[in-house]
Amino acid sequence: MDIGSIISLVLVGIMVVVIVGIAIQMDRKYIVRERGKVNYKKTQVYLRWNVFDTLTLILAIYAVVCVQVLNVLIITGESIENNYVQFFLNQGQVWTTISIIYLVVRVTNTLKCIKSRIGDQSV
Repeated sequence: MDIGSIISLVLVGIMVVVIVGIAIQMDRKYIVRERGKVNYKKTQVYLRWNVFDTLTLILAIYAVVCVQVLNVLIITGESIENNYVQFFLNQGQVWTTISIIYLVVRVTNTLKCIKSRIGDQSV
């Protein structure tokens, strides 16, 4: 493992700690739980833009920039032995995957919240 991969892993670790710290605080402050389950009817955070959404948008933009820089490096003839290629390859993969996972979770929670407020009304 070369220096580019090591620096990327360290940066990912630091960023994940920050993100988890924000997520835990948001969960404790805004998510309403009753008997261990989320009460989607009383929880407002899923129906509006919040700090975690802004953070995820910034990470998604960062992932796009990493992939574009990686494309430029590959087009200019760099190989996997280059530290920058390793760094941007790892960063692009990690943050693209995390952004997609968050998008799926966010849409799922928003739909659950909408369903609990509207009810199971058939049209």
